[in-house]
Amino acid sequence: MNKIILPLLLLSTINLSAQQLTLKTAQDSASFAYGMLIGNSLKRQLPAGLNLDIVMRGLSDAIKEAPLPFDQQTATDVFNRFTQENQRRAGEESKLAGQKFLEENKKRPEVKTTASGLQYEILRRGEGKDSPKPTDRVKVHYHGTNIDGSVFDSSVQRGEPITFGLNQVIAGWTEGLQLMHVGDKFKFYIPADLAYGERSPSPKIKPNSVLIFEVELFEINPKE
Repeated sequence: MNKIILPLLLLSTINLSAQQLTLKTAQDSASFAYGMLIGNSLKRQLPAGLNLDIVMRGLSDAIKEAPLPFDQQTATDVFNRFTQENQRRAGEESKLAGQKFLEENKKRPEVKTTASGLQYEILRRGEGKDSPKPTDRVKVHYHGTNIDGSVFDSSVQRGEPITFGLNQVIAGWTEGLQLMHVGDKFKFYIPADLAYGERSPSPKIKPNSVLIFEVELFEINPKE
């Protein structure tokens, strides 16, 4: 492969966002709509750190069957190396940030820490007397955030509680929910080793992340 090809491709990348777009025909509108739909789908999967203009150039050149700087296997190897290194760096940064957060958080008098390292605070006590066992199913509302406050998942925002088996979720949930009674609302600060560890289950959760959940327990073994 000619080593000059890749730099020339990078230099010739066009910043389409700077151009004025006019949709003159039904074909233009349909073409843009299709690209928009693909973009909205892809953005949920787009790894951090990529150059979006060059991503678009790669898409365009592949579709047009223009000359490409990589074959399929080389492209896969290049992308995998980049994402693995990105994840490694993100995991290291996230681990240090999480350790610092938990050290500071446990100093607050309202926060309790279990033997496993799970931290929790009681936001509201309910009227219930029963606590779930690991084999029970529970119905809850939850709101999940990272330590920077960004939301990664929330049944509260969706407006619909969720039911699941307590032995089917991350260890921090399995332990934490057993501390609650029906009607309680707790806030859990879950260390990475009680959550997803070095894995990144979604683009919104980095490897080695401390996860924060506000959880309200509605029912134990609810009728389906």
